[in-house]
Amino acid sequence: MKITDIFSQNKTEQTPVWKLLLNMAIIIGIVILMVIVSLRRIDVTLDYAFLPGVAYRLKQGFKMTLILSIGSLIFSLLIGLISAVAQNSNILMVRYFFMGYVKLIRGTPLLAQIYLFFYIIGTAWGIENRVISGILILSFFEGAYISEIIRGSYLSMEQQQIEVGMAIGLDRAGIIREIILPQMLARTIPALTGQFASIIKDSSLLSVIAVTELAQTMREISSLNFKMFECYFLLAALYLLLTLPVTYISEWLERRFSYEN
Repeated sequence: MKITDIFSQNKTEQTPVWKLLLNMAIIIGIVILMVIVSLRRIDVTLDYAFLPGVAYRLKQGFKMTLILSIGSLIFSLLIGLISAVAQNSNILMVRYFFMGYVKLIRGTPLLAQIYLFFYIIGTAWGIENRVISGILILSFFEGAYISEIIRGSYLSMEQQQIEVGMAIGLDRAGIIREIILPQMLARTIPALTGQFASIIKDSSLLSVIAVTELAQTMREISSLNFKMFECYFLLAALYLLLTLPVTYISEWLERRFSYEN
């Protein structure tokens, strides 16, 4: 049996629900046990009695992170799609502009881009709203990565498939609809999911321009009550609450648009 056969069996065989739940429970139990043992070794006891008093602030921070993430997700996907198409343009100026954009964004840290965009470009063009600035910054940053995901997916397609589509009488729209899009969706969804999860996590860096999202809210709370461990355990749980649904949606879409090679 080949190694590839072993992996292919995992995709085709349907695992019983009870096995999935049992394995998940075991893994979660091991992680919780490791955390409890680690906390006891450093003599720390978690105390969440402060939660009722900060519930409203947490709700506002969670809401702000959600707004930043959804807004950036939509615009970064649009920017990434435009950039991927433009890099294959026959107009050299357009192609080189977007190639330069991708290289510049991917080659510099997000933190530097936040400062430069907000304090130079934002000030010069009168973009004073910090939430709008944050969404734009995240969108252009993540859009560069999404652009390469989409472009790489398109370039990985075999030219013969397009030729076959033309041979059976499909027009350009039909080839895109019946051949290109289904395969690109199946190929890009896993990578795009990781990028969308990064958008949620990267939004925490916007606190440097005084955007009070979830991570900044938690920092402020921990500085007041000195419950650092409690606050950051809760912060991790809240981010999981945002990222896990993205993962599950991705898995559903991957099954929905899967195809046989």
